[in-house]
Amino acid sequence: MKNRIRQTISIVVPCYNESENIDEFYSRVCFVMSKIELNFNWELIFINDGSRDDTLQKLIILHAQDNRIKIIDLSRNFGKEVALTAGLDYAEGDVNFHTR
Repeated sequence: MKNRIRQTISIVVPCYNESENIDEFYSRVCFVMSKIELNFNWELIFINDGSRDDTLQKLIILHAQDNRIKIIDLSRNFGKEVALTAGLDYAEGDVNFHTR
C-alpha cells in the first residue's frame, strides 16, 4: 500500500459585520468536518472585510482556541470578490472551498 500524504481542505469565508453568525458558523463547520470519514486536515480562513462590528474580535478569540482558524484583516471593505481572492491566495489546502 502506498503512503498517502494527508491532504488539507481550505474553507475560505469572507466576513462583513458577521459578529452574530461566526460562532454558529464555526460550530457547524466543525460538526460537518468531524463527520467526514476521509482523513483530511482542514483550515478555516476568515477574511474580515472591513467589518464595523466586533467580527474581528470574535475571530481572534476563535483563533486563540483553534489553530486551524486563520484570519486576514483587510484595512477597509473591498467587497467579497477581493476578500475571496485574498483568502484563496493565502490558503494552504489541496482542496479549497469558499462561501458566498
